[in-house]
Amino acid sequence: MKDFKVIEVKRSIFEDNNADADNLRAELKSEGTFLLNLMSSPGAGKTTTLKRTISMLKDEMKIGVMEADIDSDVDAEAIAATGVRAIQIHTGGMCHLDADMTRQGIREFGTKDLDFVVLENVGNLVCPAEFDTGSTKNAMILSVPEGDDKPLKYPLMFSICDVVLINKCDTLGVFDDFSKEAVKERILKLNPYAKIFFVSAKTGEGFEDWADWIRTEVQSYQQD
Repeated sequence: MKDFKVIEVKRSIFEDNNADADNLRAELKSEGTFLLNLMSSPGAGKTTTLKRTISMLKDEMKIGVMEADIDSDVDAEAIAATGVRAIQIHTGGMCHLDADMTRQGIREFGTKDLDFVVLENVGNLVCPAEFDTGSTKNAMILSVPEGDDKPLKYPLMFSICDVVLINKCDTLGVFDDFSKEAVKERILKLNPYAKIFFVSAKTGEGFEDWADWIRTEVQSYQQD
């Protein structure tokens, strides 16, 4: 007989976080604030994508952005320059946000008067996928230079996302080994319900469809 006790700490942490995330979702729903958790690896183009998205929608809805990073406030400055409300969240070395950290940011930020809030999560494809932030929907960005095999390497990230943006499509002529058909097939095999948009934050390609998705989702959310 063992003289020590084994406890499933990881399971307990996730269960507590999931319950907290559900509570946060209910709180945001009561105030009509749609929270999008946006994830990607570093350099995939989250901030550039957000800036173009904001320029298309800021006259139609009240938008805010919560920028999460281990350190620095570069991204928050870039978003604030667009004219929407922005806040920087420093994670103290953590490579992800969880529901409680998101709630702390929301309390400082104030979201009751906002229609659409984007939480730009810490840049990596592992930890952020494991923690429910309490968001209404999850989205991620995969850039063409990263390769069409990323769904095979990081299946959890692609499994939990409602939307996948394939960014930097303007570089397909350079990265000609990237297959749009292959990446789409791999994503849908993991997540048959995922919406996939092929976009370029640089040129604006595909952004009208992406913006229409946001409009529809936010309107439906607030009317429900």
